[in-house]
This record gives sequence, structure tokens and C-alpha cells, in this order.
Amino acid sequence: MNVYLNYYKRHEMSEGDNPPVGIILCASKDNALVEYATSGLTQEVFVSRYLVELPDKAQLQDFIQRESQQL
Repeated sequence: MNVYLNYYKRHEMSEGDNPPVGIILCASKDNALVEYATSGLTQEVFVSRYLVELPDKAQLQDFIQRESQQL
């Protein structure tokens, strides 16, 4: 994820754009994997919540819309 976000920041962003946001959807939680995957990243990495099942497309769209309105 970090590779893609950095590429986008350097090559795709326009002046005035907000920094890109990456969303990772996981089917299961593995504390060790999370620790190693996020080690060394800026403190702007957040875990919103863990879900047992993935939301359907409409629920995910609603969530993204609500969150983006709060920014």
C-alpha cells in the first residue's frame, strides 16, 4: 500500500489535492502481520475497526461517503 501511495503522491497528484488515502480490507486479523506491515510508517496509520464479514458494496460506499464528509 505504501508503495502505491508514494507513487501517487509523486506522479499523479495535482496542486491543492489532499494526500491520498489507502484502505485495506482484511478478512482476518493477525497482530504480527499488522505490526510488521506498519512498522516504520508515519503515525497517520489508523485502524478503524475489525469486521467479521466484509460489508456489501452499498455499505462500503456509504461508509466511505460518511468518512470523506468528515474530513
